[in-house]
Amino acid sequence: MFDARRVQLVLLAIIGVFAVLSSAAVQQQPCTVDKKECVFHFDVEHRLTMMDHKTLTFAENGKLYAYDVTNTSNATAIPMENVISADGYGTPRLVTVVNGQFPGPDIVVYEGQRVIVNVRNLLPNDAVTIHWHGLHQEGTPWMDGVPHVTQCPIHPMHSFRYDFIAKPKGTFWWHSHMGTQRTMGVFGAFIIKERIETDVEDRIMQIQDWNHDHDSDHGHMQMVFGGYVGRDKFQGYQQLDSTFYSIFQIQSGLINGRGRFYQQNNIGHNGAPLTTYSVKQGKRYRFRVIGTGALYPFRVSVDGHNISVIASDGYDIEPEEAESFIINPGERFDFELSADQPVGNYWIRGITLVKSRYQRADAILRYEGAADAEPTTSRRQCTASRRCMVINCPFTYYPEQYIDCKTFDHLRSADVNDPAPAYAAGKFQEHFLNFAFPGIKSYPGSVNGKSFETPDVNLLTQPTEWHSPCDSPKCGLDNHCKCTHSLSVGNGDTVQMVFMNMGVGRGWAHPIHMHGHSFYVLKMGYPVYNDTTGAFVSQNSDVECRGNQYTGPEKSFCNEAVWSNQSWRNGNVPGLNLQRPPRKDTIIVPSGGYVVIRIKADNPGIWNMHCHIELHNIDGMQMVINESFSQVPKAPKGFPECHSFPPSQARLDQEDGSSNPQVETTPGTYFVLFIMFTVL
Repeated sequence: MFDARRVQLVLLAIIGVFAVLSSAAVQQQPCTVDKKECVFHFDVEHRLTMMDHKTLTFAENGKLYAYDVTNTSNATAIPMENVISADGYGTPRLVTVVNGQFPGPDIVVYEGQRVIVNVRNLLPNDAVTIHWHGLHQEGTPWMDGVPHVTQCPIHPMHSFRYDFIAKPKGTFWWHSHMGTQRTMGVFGAFIIKERIETDVEDRIMQIQDWNHDHDSDHGHMQMVFGGYVGRDKFQGYQQLDSTFYSIFQIQSGLINGRGRFYQQNNIGHNGAPLTTYSVKQGKRYRFRVIGTGALYPFRVSVDGHNISVIASDGYDIEPEEAESFIINPGERFDFELSADQPVGNYWIRGITLVKSRYQRADAILRYEGAADAEPTTSRRQCTASRRCMVINCPFTYYPEQYIDCKTFDHLRSADVNDPAPAYAAGKFQEHFLNFAFPGIKSYPGSVNGKSFETPDVNLLTQPTEWHSPCDSPKCGLDNHCKCTHSLSVGNGDTVQMVFMNMGVGRGWAHPIHMHGHSFYVLKMGYPVYNDTTGAFVSQNSDVECRGNQYTGPEKSFCNEAVWSNQSWRNGNVPGLNLQRPPRKDTIIVPSGGYVVIRIKADNPGIWNMHCHIELHNIDGMQMVINESFSQVPKAPKGFPECHSFPPSQARLDQEDGSSNPQVETTPGTYFVLFIMFTVL
């Protein structure tokens, strides 16, 4: 018997399949300059390193082979794109990836285009969100991708559509903001290009530390409860200035997901394949370098070539010729390279700043016409007559001979018409924020002694359903507590913040990342170092920690700091670069030092601010900026809400009464039609 209803359902199913296929085809196309809207699709799922589908591989001489090959000289190598090789370590490690790629797919768009990213969570056990690192999300604060701050997590088998305008132009990246998924592999480049023609080609370089045994969840537990290698206690590493790194062991460095496992002497290695950058002699190239790691900074250089550092975190600076630069997790640096050397192969190097030892992240710069071979080049030797300049040092004195440091605050913006927001009486705020691990018996990550308590609702769209004040007796001058730390700023205010790393909880440098803004870097204050060894001696005296109920300022929790010289208040700090300060969204705060930054409060929203060292962030070293909340635009209709059960009294009151209607806003507004059917 003819069943019209059944035929209708089958047709709907066929139409749905064709719609999915059509959508997938669109997503594979590049986002060209003529398009107004660019659509991407992310599937988040698990993979294993060193596996070609179901076949284990091993590395030798820069290539990969099936596990059962005994003579590689007569064997066919497995294509590198088939395998997530990481550092080539033989035992597969679980990774979390987007579209099967590590790193995930690059997003390259043009300034002003509308970007739509459909995220589908295929993880069996974990929720996910995606943060668009460095994008201000003006008008779309609910697309910032911070779980329980701007959105509810995307649960397993659920999907979420991100929809926003691509601005400003520059080098950015996307990554999960859920737990430790970022360093598990959920990250990728996000490049916003200007709508101008240029003959300088781009190259993307994502550099990270790597542990092939375990992930940052494991590392965080070791940081909290103690780390061991076998029956030996892991003491952690020191930085070149004798300050510390947290207890997270680095075994390799990766560039675009590839690296090598070196022996302790950094000479012998396992022959894993590396990333290769092809260049043509006589041309110039813009390398967009993104620090995607968990903890360790890298000093980046190219053998045989000087580099010109031209931008950081999306903002152009006056070009600085350098031998190398230092990049921390969350930061981005762009440099230009002229391919003006003899045709050949040259090492691109990233080395860590670990005292008495270091790990390497290697890639190959290969000129067209060069042999398919590994470089034999060496690092430049720094001499008295040819000193080396290093950009973005986390200290003022590089403890190696013939090396000069240029700290970030000594760089200058390339834009002569972008001064820092000015002081204005009645519209100026100053806040001292100490990112540290203060304590007596326990040492949680905190800001001003407040360890962040993550809400069980979305703060941005459900503000009345959460209450975790930071004014309890447990929070105070020489205490630490757990609460949802929020800093309120008024619309149009000039807000000066002093990021610090002082008191009893200092000792580890912190790359601090601010969402919703790029701040003006006005001044950096460093501790006192030993003139000979470069080792840390004492913290900077410009800031008075107060409290110090124990034995002195370095024993204070430093929760309520002020300027030691009170005449520095109201924006009168000497040495501020107000005319052409560089702009950034992630800045390293040296142990025992401080950074003075400013923003203009012109972007209503709730913006996360935190240390970008993954272990420190999940340990509580974060807070939120509550900016002009009454002017935050309404989220799209149907925007997900989240809460615990039993519900809060505020939710019960809301459900008993009439809820506030949500209005549609563009971009970010979209309509989704769900068609459910069963074929009988």
